[in-house]
Amino acid sequence: MAEQHAGDRPEKAILDRISAMVSDERTLRELLSEGRMDGDTERARLEALERELDQCWDLLRQRRAKTEAGEDPNEARVRPSRTVEGYES
Repeated sequence: MAEQHAGDRPEKAILDRISAMVSDERTLRELLSEGRMDGDTERARLEALERELDQCWDLLRQRRAKTEAGEDPNEARVRPSRTVEGYES
């Protein structure tokens, strides 16, 4: 059971990062709707954020799949954004 808890900590950190990025995304969209940020800047920042979100979701899925398969979830690695682009969360 202690092994499962140890694996949960990295997953919690990934989920915390995802939550923070979702909050950042909301803020960017609010700034744009309030006219406090131009569209080009917002799009560039959102695209970068979306790539990182895709990578985080992919890493989380990898960790969970490895755990279910009886493998070490710590062997999961962040893959390049071009590999995970377009994955649904």
